[in-house]
Amino acid sequence: MKKFFFIGLPLSIILAGGVLYLSGRNFLTEPCGCGPPSAEATGEYQRTDELAVFNNQVISNKMEDLKPSLESLKLEKGAVLGTSTDERWIEIDLSEQKLYAHEEDRIVYEFLISSGKWAPTPTGEFRIWIKLRYAKMSGGSRALRTYYYLPNVPYIQYFYKGYGLHGVYWHNNFGQPMSHGCVNLAIPDAEKLFYWTSPVVSEGKNMAVPTKDHPGTKLIIHD
Repeated sequence: MKKFFFIGLPLSIILAGGVLYLSGRNFLTEPCGCGPPSAEATGEYQRTDELAVFNNQVISNKMEDLKPSLESLKLEKGAVLGTSTDERWIEIDLSEQKLYAHEEDRIVYEFLISSGKWAPTPTGEFRIWIKLRYAKMSGGSRALRTYYYLPNVPYIQYFYKGYGLHGVYWHNNFGQPMSHGCVNLAIPDAEKLFYWTSPVVSEGKNMAVPTKDHPGTKLIIHD
């Protein structure tokens, strides 16, 4: 595997995660779907009066600062105590619009998703390279009526360039493609995965990056 340093990310991330080992892809120079996290991303909830926009339409973004549920905190503890992070992996079936969370030979979660409609969701094998409890996402084209500006997108797990798993507050049409390339989940489902996967977000923190010795959870995405 090749080594890449994330020059655009904060120094604290680099020091916390060391060198990231990422399937030989350069995540900074290739084009991105949902958009990679900014250099200022901390994972913290940002109080803002800015309006959310999805496909040129203003939508409500009035949502309380999400707190981890007791169930999710138990999942996080289980991830810490697990014997091997590779026992857990995620399968995403784009033809079925479903996500399956595997633990050894068991499926522990099965969720409906919304994958790429305005841009394709990448297929292949990936690993989570950063987790953010919240982050802003923006992109698309005003001219093509695909512009989006979404503060405080919850429970983001980036797995390839700017593509990630995350919760959504702007639609409920799960089971149908609805994204610009990311994998959309209902917020309760995204929360469960966020605390089930690796790297583990430490208590009091809002983000996590993997290391060589503690890689991110594996994802396999297929048609």
